[in-house]
Amino acid sequence: MQALVLEPDLELNLRDIDLSVEEALGAHDVRVQVHTVGVCGSDVHYYQHGRIGPFVVREPMVLGHEAAGTIIEVGTGVTDLRVGDRVCMEPGIPDPNSRATREGRYNLDPAVRFWATPPVHGVLRPSVVHPAAFTFRLPDNVSFAEGAMVEPLAVGMHAANKAALTPGDVAVVLGAGPIGLVTALAALAGGCARVIVTDVVAPKLTLAESLKPGAITGVNVADTPARVAVDNATDGWGVDVVFECSGNARAAAGVFDLIAPGGVVVYVGMPGEPIAFDVVAAQVKEARVEHVFRYAHVYPRALRLMGSGQLDVKPLITDTFTFAQSREAFDFCTAMPDTSVKAQITLPQL
Repeated sequence: MQALVLEPDLELNLRDIDLSVEEALGAHDVRVQVHTVGVCGSDVHYYQHGRIGPFVVREPMVLGHEAAGTIIEVGTGVTDLRVGDRVCMEPGIPDPNSRATREGRYNLDPAVRFWATPPVHGVLRPSVVHPAAFTFRLPDNVSFAEGAMVEPLAVGMHAANKAALTPGDVAVVLGAGPIGLVTALAALAGGCARVIVTDVVAPKLTLAESLKPGAITGVNVADTPARVAVDNATDGWGVDVVFECSGNARAAAGVFDLIAPGGVVVYVGMPGEPIAFDVVAAQVKEARVEHVFRYAHVYPRALRLMGSGQLDVKPLITDTFTFAQSREAFDFCTAMPDTSVKAQITLPQL
């Protein structure tokens, strides 16, 4: 089938590739005609650098892992999904017998097979076979484009869960990229009364404030230090929760300046280098520290919030490309303008 293939020399080609080994439909699988795929920062990173940590592109690999589509075939053992269902798919498939999975932490399973993570192919292709257990029906009022946003939203939902939010909390989200913005939405859905979002890109902060007027405040830290904004908003007490979503080493090292006594820091972004961790600053506030790696068991809750209208990701989808424009989409995302947040690719439907 034709797919968007990243070659080991970092060339990106829309070409035919033999995926027949992956096309066998098991009893508990579904076959999905792919409709929409989001372009994630990790996809772009592989395109630019050919690796993320220990995951190296050594063989041709199909990109894409944020996806929604329509079921066109079901396995003999599938009872809760049917042909014609509009669905989104969780891209990580763990070993069902692993210790991490049995403990309910399947995102931490070392053997997890995650789309578009070498050597596993992604879903920028016409169809994919996927376990029914990791395939979720979209509410009638949720579009394919929104369905493809559930994957990044799941990261924000998992971060909100790790924070163990209390109704009325005040939070700060460092970084107004796609993950920062979905984390702000998840924090509000989880009970936060107010979220401060920081960045240095003014259009993204304007967008952040428009998502929940009055509940989200954007702060440009090029003009106002995060500490000053937090002190002004909390009478100097600090916020209950800091979500570090920027991946910026300096921002990640300064989180304890912002936290209230007894508050929690959730590290979501991944710095490209080790960061300074001020143990004493954390100790004197008895700050709790949590870390996020992908997500586990949050897709159904995310879809319920989207279906009810309490959580709207549509404003984050700023750019759409056709399947034939896939290479242009990735080149666009390597130098995305300040007014853009999430680009998606739509595939032709049979």
